[in-house]
Amino acid sequence: MTRSLSEFTTLGVGGAANRLVVVEDERTLIEAIVECDKRGEPVLIIGGGSNLVISDDGFDGTVVLVRTRGVAHEVDTCSGVWLTVAAGEPWDDIVELAVGSEWTGIEALSGIPGSVGATPIQNVGAYGQQVGDVIAQVRTWDRHLNLQKTLSAAECEFEYRNSIFRRDLSRYVVLDVTMRLNLSATSAPVVYQDLVTHLGSSSGERHPLRQVRDGVLAVRRGKGMVLDPNDPDTRSTGSFFTNPILPPSVADQLPADAPRYPAGDGLVKTSAAWLIQHAGFDRGFGNDRAAISSKHTLALTNRGDANANDVLELAREIRNGVAAKFGVTLEAEPILVNCSL
Repeated sequence: MTRSLSEFTTLGVGGAANRLVVVEDERTLIEAIVECDKRGEPVLIIGGGSNLVISDDGFDGTVVLVRTRGVAHEVDTCSGVWLTVAAGEPWDDIVELAVGSEWTGIEALSGIPGSVGATPIQNVGAYGQQVGDVIAQVRTWDRHLNLQKTLSAAECEFEYRNSIFRRDLSRYVVLDVTMRLNLSATSAPVVYQDLVTHLGSSSGERHPLRQVRDGVLAVRRGKGMVLDPNDPDTRSTGSFFTNPILPPSVADQLPADAPRYPAGDGLVKTSAAWLIQHAGFDRGFGNDRAAISSKHTLALTNRGDANANDVLELAREIRNGVAAKFGVTLEAEPILVNCSL
């Protein structure tokens, strides 16, 4: 057996794998996947490990650590910047590159841990932006057809924290992501209230890109959402639960002061954090192994010695409590490997 997979996730839990392969170039990545598929061996692909909860039993197959590198861009004064990035590149490095180059569209996604290849899988979003809004195409290895396949943004079927990649984790391996960004020294309109308040502005105002990036990082740090080895609140998967999207008939049954936002197609989005807090689970709830972050209600944290079961037991308690109080079943945002709620 290999080293514990907890080393490769931000939550710091998970057993071992039968085999561990580190790939640093695209050819090796594809060869590793094809080899496993020919043997009928299960494969777990890990980039930054920021959105994974791996069972204490580990993974009975091959774990592929994606460390591919490569960044290329083309600038067109009419259409903007076409930025193509290898799957293994750290995401926040690319945000820094965009901000420093005065390319706008992902500045509010600063500080999100993990790799570029993971961002389209769950359509990463924060502070009013989501990566699906700027992705032009995703080049993949299609394990079903055994060939390279490039998917347009429409073919990626992006939804709130979801995509074609997440709906079928066994099919596509992301090789690189192409984004179209605008040429501008100022941000997209800032509408997320926490960021608006931090910047001391009004909703919808634009700001210098660097100011927005610095503001997002400051707000995220205040919530324990920027990785810091000295802060146990950052030992998490980020938000553990997604914000529920409900039919009006269910949303109408919530208390009058519960947040409600239009979610398209007549649906209503509410706040998972609000539901958790009002079901009696405050920040810090838990024990000295696994607990809700002291800074952010949606983050379930490893206080130092937790295993996957500790975290999942806490998640189940919160989910069941919210369901009993409000009739809404929360869904996990991270990918659960060989385990479930």
